[in-house]
Amino acid sequence: MVVSNHSLFAILQGASFLTVLVQANHVDRTGFISIDCGISDVSIYIDEETGITYLSDTNFTDYGENREISASYKEEINEQQFWNVRSFPEGTRNCYTLSPLEGKDTRYLIRARFMYGNYDKRRQEPKFELHIGVDLWDTVIIESADAVINKEIIHVPSSDDIHICLVNTGFGIPFISVLELRPLASDIYVADAGSLLLKGRYDFGSATNKVIRYRDDVYDRLWSPLETDKWTPTNTSLGVNNISDSGYGLPLTVMSTAYTRNNSIRYMGIWWTLDRNLRYFFYLHFAELVKLQMNESREFNIYMNGDLWYDIPLIPTYLVADTLCGTKGSKPDHEGKIEIWFNATENSTLPPLVNALEYYALQKNSRQETYEKDANAIRNIKLEHELKFRNWQGDPCSPQAYLWDGLNCSYSDNNPPRIISLNLSSSGLKGEISPYIADKTMLQYLDLSNNSLTGTVPEFLAQLSFLRVLNIKENNLSGPIPPALLERSKNGLSLSADANVIGNETSSSPGYSRGKNKFVVPLVALVRGISLHFVS
Repeated sequence: MVVSNHSLFAILQGASFLTVLVQANHVDRTGFISIDCGISDVSIYIDEETGITYLSDTNFTDYGENREISASYKEEINEQQFWNVRSFPEGTRNCYTLSPLEGKDTRYLIRARFMYGNYDKRRQEPKFELHIGVDLWDTVIIESADAVINKEIIHVPSSDDIHICLVNTGFGIPFISVLELRPLASDIYVADAGSLLLKGRYDFGSATNKVIRYRDDVYDRLWSPLETDKWTPTNTSLGVNNISDSGYGLPLTVMSTAYTRNNSIRYMGIWWTLDRNLRYFFYLHFAELVKLQMNESREFNIYMNGDLWYDIPLIPTYLVADTLCGTKGSKPDHEGKIEIWFNATENSTLPPLVNALEYYALQKNSRQETYEKDANAIRNIKLEHELKFRNWQGDPCSPQAYLWDGLNCSYSDNNPPRIISLNLSSSGLKGEISPYIADKTMLQYLDLSNNSLTGTVPEFLAQLSFLRVLNIKENNLSGPIPPALLERSKNGLSLSADANVIGNETSSSPGYSRGKNKFVVPLVALVRGISLHFVS
């Protein structure tokens, strides 16, 4: 039976975490990408406490300003990663691009960290959005200059590049202090329907009262000590230096302590007030820390909101970690509460024991990213021609509010966005027409006019079967037009080119023009606060 008539609770303010992303050619041997945002362009250093190598963010984002927090706040924090920030006073969306070596379809822990530190001397704490890929990750709310905000997400990207974007919503200038990416094993923290947004990760009965991370934790998770006088801390005997792992790579420092109760109390209870619209995933970690006598036993059932959560009584094994998690997640009750009870069975002589707990909110991926081949093609064109368009960051087509300048895309509920129009007129293009254009197979409109392109008109343009308008005027191209492209111009393709490229064809021939007609890219219509409570 679930005990529910106890009313004395201790309240602990919960912490929520945000996440972050990384670049392939700056990955250390652990697969970690660790970025100290806002330090000088050539900086690289090894953190003395963790041994993690941190890099400048210069190669991960194109814009923003390096700033240093105020000296008074710098003196108060010993984590070097918070001494500088990168702020983004210009543009609505500014993005970091991370390209981990493991690539897409790998599970990553991504963490973004923020400390304002009055870097701009304005004492105006901002509020802004954090996006991962094309979806909202979380809202960053800075409430005081010395507050450290962590946002952490477990995410499986569908493309090799991961975009972490800061979005100005009109409530102050976005900034970031630290961005970190950590590869995870494929069989842990599995949520098929989306990403997992960290809401809390707690070390029960901590002996150090400090945050535990790498090197103690192989995945560099941040374990916060959970303090309460309602439960009784316990730990392993001196000399114990190993607890067998459950597969989650749990740190010995965390698993060697736990909370339990006095022997006269046979239950433990904990509850949260959460968002009723979200589904939550709980990860409970157990290991027996006391070698029991023959006449002793520890056995208990776990209930969530009155229902048996684990179908058999749990018997923690001595110095062996065990992790339990719900595969479908849990929703709060009509009052927004989730309660977890650990109740000793009739056969148990000892009260329940819990070593650590994590819980996450399921974040469904609501939008589709641009078709990968199209996205890669336009990014390669950007690199090839060293284009510096202000909003060419993040995903090219999605969200539609941040569509890249010069592009139009088609949108469908069941298919990823496709690039159907590209206008690079007067963009300073040099060299030959990029072969990456051939990869945008749905392209209908292409304007490369008024640039300094050289070489011949490539045959692959004729292979773009949906192309209806092509403008290559006012370049330094040489003819002749490929026969297949000329044939297309006689059968519906509107082709505009200089006289020396068109050659013997006349301007009266159907489908092409030598004139100064203005090329118009048509508009494309769219195709359809947490509190944690303990039981006394």
